[in-house]
Amino acid sequence: MTTTTFADRQVELTDDGFFADPSQWSEDLVPALAAADGIDELTDDHWTVIRFMRKEYLENGTGPNVRAHGKTSGYTEKQLYKLFPKGPAKVAARLAGISKPRGCI
Repeated sequence: MTTTTFADRQVELTDDGFFADPSQWSEDLVPALAAADGIDELTDDHWTVIRFMRKEYLENGTGPNVRAHGKTSGYTEKQLYKLFPKGPAKVAARLAGISKPRGCI
């Protein structure tokens, strides 16, 4: 595990870069997290996906993988990849402060 700082707050991250403790997350951290993943501007669509990932995690204990996300979020897989080119499920999960979704490589 690693301790790192985003938006002047220290958080614990796993070796894969996901929050070790999802309760450390808050929306004010998201712009800094996004910038670290190469996303300079967060659109309403980004926020919708991030909040969806967080909600799924809180309800089910994991975020959806990209295929499930495309079926349940209202966004197609193509749209998700356009929003999160480096991997929609992984990047959206990191931005949502949750653990890596099951099935993600």
